[in-house]
Amino acid sequence: MVNKWGIPIDVENTVLARDKSCVYCGVTFTKNDNSRKTKQSWEHIVNDIRINGADNIALCCMSCNASKGAKLLKIWLDSKYCKDKGITKETVALVVKKAIKNPPELK
Repeated sequence: MVNKWGIPIDVENTVLARDKSCVYCGVTFTKNDNSRKTKQSWEHIVNDIRINGADNIALCCMSCNASKGAKLLKIWLDSKYCKDKGITKETVALVVKKAIKNPPELK
């Protein structure tokens, strides 16, 4: 079974339990807030929709997701957006740090 984004349900459940805040900027998600700054969105850390493991699927805020878009993580981390928000490879969540060190691959 997969969700409407093609993410396996077991991965979805793992990620929902793990990511209570944006894996990039750290903002805490809110359930009933319509602000893009605190609304969660699904993210492929490595931009390949075929890599759907919990090591590549994460939750980030809509602002970070919109900024990152299809950019490679390494390039995005050097962007003005990240510099302005203080987002670095040292400040991101553990799942992202692991993906930087050992990028998830298609199996």
